[in-house]
Amino acid sequence: MQLMPESLTRAHIHSRLQEAESERRALRVVNARRLQRRAERASLRARRAIAMAVMQ
Repeated sequence: MQLMPESLTRAHIHSRLQEAESERRALRVVNARRLQRRAERASLRARRAIAMAVMQ
């Protein structure tokens, strides 16, 4: 009867690994969005700076 708990344990470990991978993917998406917003703000600042330089 040792096979039953072992297979349950393996299923549980597999499930936890999938859960962890899913969390990592979600964190990557969140970080990518954050970096994209930061880059967009930097781009706007650069545009404004160029516009101010051209006006003077």
